[in-house]
Amino acid sequence: MGNNSYLNKTSSDSPIIPASQSLPEITVRSLILGVILTVILAAANAYLGLKVGQTVSASIPAAIISMSILRFFRNSNVLENTMVQTMASVGESLIAGVAFILPALIILHAWAGFYYWQTVIIAMLGGILGVLFTIPLRRALLQDKTLRYPEGVAISNVLRASSTKEKSDMKALTYGGLVGGLISLFQTGFQILTDTFDFWFKSSNTIFGFQLGLSPALIAAGYIVGINVAISFIVGCIIGWIVGIPVLGWTYGLPDASSASDAVMMIYRSHIRYIGVGTMLVGAVWTLMTLIKPIAQSIMASFASLAETKKIGGGKGALRTERDIPINYVVWATVFMLIPIFILIANYIVPANTEIGHSFHTIICAFSAVYVIIGGFIFCSISAYFAGLIGSSNTPVSGLLVSALLILCLLILALFSTIGGIQGKEVFGVILGIGTCVIISVGIAISNDTMQDLKVGQVVGATPWKQQLMLVLGVIVSAFVVPPILELLFNAYGIGGVFPHPGMNKAQMLSAPQAALMATVAQGVYTHNLNWSMIILGAVIGLICIMIDEIVKRFGTRLPVLAVGLAIYLPMNTTIPVVIGGLLAHLINVRLNKTYNNKRAEYESQISKHRHRGLLLACGIVAGASIMGVILAIPFAIKQSSDALKIMPAQYMDLAGTLSIVVTVIMCAWVYRVVMRKDN
Repeated sequence: MGNNSYLNKTSSDSPIIPASQSLPEITVRSLILGVILTVILAAANAYLGLKVGQTVSASIPAAIISMSILRFFRNSNVLENTMVQTMASVGESLIAGVAFILPALIILHAWAGFYYWQTVIIAMLGGILGVLFTIPLRRALLQDKTLRYPEGVAISNVLRASSTKEKSDMKALTYGGLVGGLISLFQTGFQILTDTFDFWFKSSNTIFGFQLGLSPALIAAGYIVGINVAISFIVGCIIGWIVGIPVLGWTYGLPDASSASDAVMMIYRSHIRYIGVGTMLVGAVWTLMTLIKPIAQSIMASFASLAETKKIGGGKGALRTERDIPINYVVWATVFMLIPIFILIANYIVPANTEIGHSFHTIICAFSAVYVIIGGFIFCSISAYFAGLIGSSNTPVSGLLVSALLILCLLILALFSTIGGIQGKEVFGVILGIGTCVIISVGIAISNDTMQDLKVGQVVGATPWKQQLMLVLGVIVSAFVVPPILELLFNAYGIGGVFPHPGMNKAQMLSAPQAALMATVAQGVYTHNLNWSMIILGAVIGLICIMIDEIVKRFGTRLPVLAVGLAIYLPMNTTIPVVIGGLLAHLINVRLNKTYNNKRAEYESQISKHRHRGLLLACGIVAGASIMGVILAIPFAIKQSSDALKIMPAQYMDLAGTLSIVVTVIMCAWVYRVVMRKDN
């Protein structure tokens, strides 16, 4: 960038821009560029979100793109670039929060499409709440040294290396980006390689095997988050997949499926993921209990900072890099939002033609609005915690959402008992639960993205309140463009078995898997057809993991219960690459300690260089793969198929799996060799 004189003496542990220095952050060009990228990245992820139930984290692509464009302006700076990235990343998160549950109302035939103003208001309210809820969490979560923020670290390292023009840093980042992007292109685009390799076989009465995941972005994320999360994921994989699948297959019988892999996924959908939900529910409660003290301290610090500022007449009571939106504004804004949330739920979400008295209708809708605030804060806090623990790309938004929906539906079911039961009012309960949780879903997605952005701001030295303002602006911009994007896709493909026009191609339908799951869960509560035995089993597993974690943390290691529940809930091909990356990082760390063991103090700076190089390689791989994912979304949407660029014949897909294992081994060996290389 043009003006880099302020970067002469930055270390890897201090902000790029010190708190004592102020530079332009929110500028006209940053606002214009942020708006454009917000819309583009939201549109690029909409198709993937509805088709396969997954979006590509836009934070890294947004940072790279904005950095490349701002280079052409002579007086641009790293803080300005951070503001663009902060705003632009909101589009993907907002569309994910909406697409993961709102289509359930279409699947249930409660809505005939994505109604514009209802969808805009839902997205706007949920998104703003997601930003507000992270403000009192910022200090507590960013000061927690156990949270690594993989994407946030990746982005900040990209910005740091680019801004300081450190050739070695840029070289590692560039090589990592090229490798990550190239592998992702051959996996997701050309499909010469595959990011999933299944090996399952049936016995007489059950099924055994495993599933490999070979995504370079997830392997690199695993490298960043380290060995503790990797161990937790191994435990979760063993419980849910290595042991769980055979035991459940033997206990309940094998489902009727055309292949062993299909049978495994049927067992996963009917049993395993509910075990994961139970474990995550217990983990969520426990994590909140451990966070109560630091969150309370963070809130008290915010009020103290506000009082100090008023005391000295609006002066600079806190460091520039510690100034959030004033906490009293946050509290009053949150309370005020109860009004539009209640109006939205009572008048525009729940069906009007239900046999429920006006008074009870008002009470239950008001209760749901309060749940959005209280339950929303709880689940947004967990989502923000997940951002630091395993990264935005790996955060199980749908798992948290299932938990939020499950609790709300049970509470509504209890309220219905006061007017004679649910009989005949099931549709009202289902739509009320789903419609309410759409707002929470958006908040969960936005709070997760916000914490990554705030981590970037902490590293580069951005002003938090300005980032928070840009996030709110990003929410508002995205909210207005999300409905037409989703409506366009609905009219082009159909969603979840619902087609707006006769004669549409069922093969091209957008399945909206998360939304279908939410509809199933909500209906299951009111029809008493939910797999409670698996949820309770997961809760027991969560309690055991908590006890183990309390024991092993005395010896310097951890077993985060949320990470275990996440590994049970997610498909094995998503967790295994994180394990591979974590084990690779541990192997390198052990080797470094052994190499420099005799003269560790003398060579501490050299060891740090090795570790920093490995971190930059991993950041580059994450960045390259993420950018390639967004690029590939464009031809997929144009051609209406994720096979648009496929060149590998179907009969050779087994070869693709073998090649992928070889390429993954080569990539890991390459990372090991580059990190261990001694500088001359």
